[in-house]
Amino acid sequence: MEIASLGFRTDLMVLALGGSEIEHLDRHVVVRTPANPTFWWGNFVLFADSVGPGDVARRLALFAEAIPGADHVAWGIDSVDGTIGAEAELVGAGFELSRDTVLAATSLRPPSRGVDAELRRLVSDDDWRQALELRIACLPDDEHYTEPFVRAHLAGSRALCEQGSATWFGAFERGTLRAALGIVADGDGLARFQMVETHPGSRRRGLASSLVHRAGSSALEAGAETLVIVADPTYHAIGLYRALGFADRETKVELTRRPPADRQTDA
Repeated sequence: MEIASLGFRTDLMVLALGGSEIEHLDRHVVVRTPANPTFWWGNFVLFADSVGPGDVARRLALFAEAIPGADHVAWGIDSVDGTIGAEAELVGAGFELSRDTVLAATSLRPPSRGVDAELRRLVSDDDWRQALELRIACLPDDEHYTEPFVRAHLAGSRALCEQGSATWFGAFERGTLRAALGIVADGDGLARFQMVETHPGSRRRGLASSLVHRAGSSALEAGAETLVIVADPTYHAIGLYRALGFADRETKVELTRRPPADRQTDA
């Protein structure tokens, strides 16, 4: 299956570099992350086609066969315009429907204001310890993350950095990490941003803009041709990405059915 979506192409790029199994079939792709089976978007099926009427049960059976034992259900649709298909049937079957904006840039404008912070790569054990604390501080109240899951996910990010496929940057104020992000490159022209996070007590001060510019510029200097970032179209951060020179490219579709409430753990 040839993937049209730039968002999903770069998702799979990051997952493959991190050791996930990617199985390409005729009209769908199966993604498995055995090291982290509760990572929903490390264990999902990407379908080439939108969901047709009466098609939910067949796809549920396909997912169960492809990823046996999963408590969650996660499907991507390889559409670039937000097309999902039988939305009422999906909602009736317990799915949450998500549409995110995929933005891309081949050059960046500098941020409108400077920041009084040290912008640098994460390198030491203490840097990564602070990254874990920042990640936990940024978790939304309505998500069901566990600390072991967050630790495992961040350990995977650090492993990508140590193998040379990613770089994590932080904004430090008097030695304390207040914002961070990652950027992953495939060596073939694409670079994808990961986990842009700012501590709740340090938001709207320009830290994220400065970090995105710093990391993106570094990736372009290293040979990347296209920078890719995915954003919630209703969240204010999308405005700062556009201000830096990112342009909307497509709408990315994700369909999620959470585990039963008494077994719900991670997102």
